[in-house]
Amino acid sequence: MPPDSALPPSAPGSAPVLPGWAVASEKRRGHIARVTALLDAWSDALGLSAEERQAWHDAGRWHDALRDADDATLRSLADDPSRPLGMLHGSAAARFLARNGETRDDVLDAIRWHTTGWTGWERTGRALYMADFLEPGRPFMQADRAFLANLVPHRFDAVFRQVVRLRLEWALREGKGFAPETVALWDLVR
Repeated sequence: MPPDSALPPSAPGSAPVLPGWAVASEKRRGHIARVTALLDAWSDALGLSAEERQAWHDAGRWHDALRDADDATLRSLADDPSRPLGMLHGSAAARFLARNGETRDDVLDAIRWHTTGWTGWERTGRALYMADFLEPGRPFMQADRAFLANLVPHRFDAVFRQVVRLRLEWALREGKGFAPETVALWDLVR
């Protein structure tokens, strides 16, 4: 991991600027840009404060900053390195950010749990969870996901519940297991 701990500025409404320590392919950077753009659009439509807009933007631009890092790097940074590899990048990025000066708990929690979901989220975490699933570059259920993405500013909680349900249904169809945090989130919103 490069020693660069600076968190470069990136304003809502602008293209996300990834930090020098990010390990993300061009494809992943495209996903990050789409997630961040969706979060920026929602924060504008909801009329969020400048502080909350920045939190949503930063959660979007950092959530997958370590998605393409190697196994050893992710396991060395993650809160629980025994988890499956695909679940480590959020935890690793959140710990790295915290070690390097990030203090906004809502941003760190959003990033840490964006793969599994978490019952302790503030609005930033719920928004990131939805944007990560609803971003328009994903090839499945495009019309349904676009419809839900357009509803977020008007029915935030209802869309969140639907996204949790859709993600659980996908995991069941694919034969994936559920993290305890995912089950607890479903129990909370159903």
